Amino acid sequence: MMKAICTVSVAPLRAESSHQSEMTSQLLYGESCDILETDGSFSRIKMDFDGYEGWIDSKQISKISDEDFANRKTQTITQLFGVYELAEGKTLLSIGSELNAENENFEHENTVSSIAETALQFLNVPYLWSGRSFFGIDCSGFTQLVYKTHGKTLPREAHQQSELGEVLDFVEESQPGDLAFFENQEGKISHVGIMLEDQKIIHAYGKVRIDQLDSAGIYNANLKKHTHKLRFLKRIIP
Repeated sequence: MMKAICTVSVAPLRAESSHQSEMTSQLLYGESCDILETDGSFSRIKMDFDGYEGWIDSKQISKISDEDFANRKTQTITQLFGVYELAEGKTLLSIGSELNAENENFEHENTVSSIAETALQFLNVPYLWSGRSFFGIDCSGFTQLVYKTHGKTLPREAHQQSELGEVLDFVEESQPGDLAFFENQEGKISHVGIMLEDQKIIHAYGKVRIDQLDSAGIYNANLKKHTHKLRFLKRIIP
């Protein structure tokens, strides 16, 4: 099976092999994948990071030999965004992108000290269905990307993430970095956010924003109502 690396800042994964097809996730610069099949100018891939599958424009990835892939060493960008001097020229890259460890223009220092601090970098990043970068992000893409910068792999979707970790009995037990999960009218997990201090939550809803959490759910002070019904909280990292 052929390996490939994403060569653009953000590449959309689509449900079908067409630019008109729904975007289901995104591949960031430097992230790797398996090429499962091709259809015209599109390739169906499986991401190495989270196992997510979708169709991608073949021009936005570059094939890599098994030997080069085995010897490849990367580091994950931990700053929200930055301009990097790459072989392709200057490129604007998102947090979560992966660069060769020997790249001279890479900030090797991890400038974040906690999950919550990383999450706060995303404040006001716009909501984008299936997005997972600073250009635009959805709720589970947000939690996944924040945790990635701390070396923890979460699945792509909120309901998958909800299967990890240990359930907390009370909202008051939550600590910064814990995840809170919310259900829709059908009782299915449909939203996720990251806890901060004082029972506040940061989550992607219109944009990445901070709201108050209580036993009922997320209270939006701007709308003067609860917007999401709480199912449970979980501690992913002990």
